[in-house]
Amino acid sequence: MMKALAREGRWIAISLGITFAVLVLSILALRQNPLTVFGLLAERLLLKPYGLGQMLYKATTLIFTGLGCALAFRCGLFNIGAEGQLYAGAFLMAVVAPHLPLPMILLIPACLAIAALGGGLWGLVPGWLKAKRGAHEVITTMMMNFIALALTNYLISAHFHEPETIHTAELPVAAYLPQLPMESSAVNASLFVAIALAFAVHYFLWSTPLGFELRAVGSNPTAAKTSGVPVDMRIFLILVLSGCLSGLAGINFILGYKHYFEQGFASGAGFMGIAVALVAKNYPIGVIFSALLFAFLSQAGLTVQSVIPRELFEILQGLVILVVVICQNKYGGAE
Repeated sequence: MMKALAREGRWIAISLGITFAVLVLSILALRQNPLTVFGLLAERLLLKPYGLGQMLYKATTLIFTGLGCALAFRCGLFNIGAEGQLYAGAFLMAVVAPHLPLPMILLIPACLAIAALGGGLWGLVPGWLKAKRGAHEVITTMMMNFIALALTNYLISAHFHEPETIHTAELPVAAYLPQLPMESSAVNASLFVAIALAFAVHYFLWSTPLGFELRAVGSNPTAAKTSGVPVDMRIFLILVLSGCLSGLAGINFILGYKHYFEQGFASGAGFMGIAVALVAKNYPIGVIFSALLFAFLSQAGLTVQSVIPRELFEILQGLVILVVVICQNKYGGAE
């Protein structure tokens, strides 16, 4: 961790410095006192349990989708289908879990497995098309997003909604993940699942033979094939595993917060996962901190919108991506 920080610290510091400077200048341009705005952020967001909890809740979903994107990117494939994989995993879990007669100790792991399975199945088609037909994963994963959103919307409205609602039936209490005691905020134990998963993905990619093969396919598929790696099968596996990680993102809302599936519950989280992964340079542990940064900017816009337009912080999210890309290329350490 310390070696990575020393290697990457320069571009991180410069990126944060530029973003902070732009924020200060923007606040001044709006004729507000930066110290007053930062004071409100500290008081309402960082020091208030509810505000901090909401930020952590948003970060949790982004960690899952960021990990899904980071794994694919690290292995040389550009998966932009995290949004569809998130909804596929969440929907499958929401409709299957209520019918599983299992105790809590088994039901929660079963829900996690079902969510991962749903996301993995949604990555299966792009993986097969890429491995066997050479279809570009950007196009196929993008199209799978639209299919997932439209299909889940239809299935809920036509078959799986509760009477006079637009969501599925609630899960049994045994499937609930405990919420953290932070003034009734939505943050829950899935945060710890996401953090543990980030370390697990890091270990998998850098400390296992299969992880090495997947990274080798991403770095140089020709050399990997010459070395005996079944490249087509590994390409297929990369997109399936990436889908599994993104599919788990729904547990944050369904198991830990509302306990049912409804359309739009995590709108944009899959696409934001792409930004989270890129800012983290596709390092799984870095995804945790990148997700916290984007969650902070998102929640900050809501926290101080009485004095600063929320759109300013949305602009900052885009600016962070541009600044990071530039600084990584100019000041970033070696991979």
